[in-house]
Amino acid sequence: MTIPAEEFDTVVVGAGVSGLTAARLLAARGHCVVVLEARDRIGGRLHTERLDGRVTDLGASWIHGIDGVPLHALTRAFGMADVEFTVGSYQPGGRPIAYYGPDGVRLSDTAAGQFIADAARVEDQLTAVIEVTPPGNSYAEAARTAVGQVAEAGNWEPERAARVIEYLDHRSEEQYGADSHLLDAHGLEDEVILGDEVVFPGGYDELAYNLAAGLDVRLGHVATRVLRPGAAGVESGVIVETSAGTFAAAQAVITVPVGVLQSGRLTFEPPLPETVAGAVAKFRMNTFEKIFLRFPERFWDEDVYAVRRQGEAASWWHSWYDLTAISGEPTLLTFAAGECAREIRGWPQARVVDSVMASLQQIYGSEIPSPVHARITDWQGDEFAGGAYAYMARGCTGEDHTLIAAPIDGVLHLAGEATWEEDPATVNAALCSGHRAAERILGTQVPYEALAEPLQASFRAP
Repeated sequence: MTIPAEEFDTVVVGAGVSGLTAARLLAARGHCVVVLEARDRIGGRLHTERLDGRVTDLGASWIHGIDGVPLHALTRAFGMADVEFTVGSYQPGGRPIAYYGPDGVRLSDTAAGQFIADAARVEDQLTAVIEVTPPGNSYAEAARTAVGQVAEAGNWEPERAARVIEYLDHRSEEQYGADSHLLDAHGLEDEVILGDEVVFPGGYDELAYNLAAGLDVRLGHVATRVLRPGAAGVESGVIVETSAGTFAAAQAVITVPVGVLQSGRLTFEPPLPETVAGAVAKFRMNTFEKIFLRFPERFWDEDVYAVRRQGEAASWWHSWYDLTAISGEPTLLTFAAGECAREIRGWPQARVVDSVMASLQQIYGSEIPSPVHARITDWQGDEFAGGAYAYMARGCTGEDHTLIAAPIDGVLHLAGEATWEEDPATVNAALCSGHRAAERILGTQVPYEALAEPLQASFRAP
């Protein structure tokens, strides 16, 4: 016996910020909407863990620049308390940072100031280099060209140039979780931070729960197939098959990560158009994990946002972020990115912690206390993500973000952080892409402010 499909105006696949945004705007305007989520929770890659009184954002943490972005206006409208923490974008200066040289000794204010000035000079030159660099060249190549030009003009010693190259390589890793040789030269062009960066002591997932309030969200529904006109038996609209039932609608918004689109676990009939599929194929999901270490007491530098180490010894562990004021407990956050993240994935937690602690001991001495608690993420092993977020592999262009989101046959829309060109790989991008998908379905513009309004519409059947 064939179980008939449940019918809706719109089916949204994925209860992350993008999917919830689209669903909320559509529902507020009378659409009968269902959100299908594979996980047993909402939020997607926005995931807060609350355990033993600790609040830990395992996924997204920051708003990278609050000036003029819809996301910050929305979190404020929802009453979400935030705290300024402006180094999440891997800036060389701007906030107090303790720099340690290759010998493990803290740089003097003069030496640190010179390094920051050197990085700023190269940044300006790098922008010019990338402007004339065709897609296909790596960020590493562009970075080395820019450093070489500035170093030659300033008659720098090789060691001075090496420190800036190293900084740019680490920025590629921390911003996109990708080795600079794999990231396209244009992959960091979107990295423009306007205003302060903020984090959320109460947990970033409050955003998802506010967006989801009043929506029909079905957890544990793993989407396996999406059919549209041209598939056998489908004359109009879209059918979404899941592990827990079949759903039919006039429109569908698919917000799964690039890693899922590339995995083959979710199929489309007919296949996605070549322009869309080709753009999806140009991206890669990154290898990027968070490592939280909580200590019985603070032993690191006072009054700094972050501690950064230079030199070969810092090829893996080079940056630690002081979350003490945010968490209320002496806490350092570091990242495993690129090769490091791939290598440590099979390690026991104790081995990872020991590796990070060995680097800290080179700076602060062998007598520093051991952590009382550690938490390490594994986004690489998450079957519903395949990585933390997407990056532009060599040959990818900014336009490819937009191509993924092109409406398909008037009934299918892809959305998510990788589909927004202006600031991809961010929660703001996810929000904006979901908003765009809803506007396309509605055929009219809708203010972002509408997302903060309680749902009071009477839903209509298709």
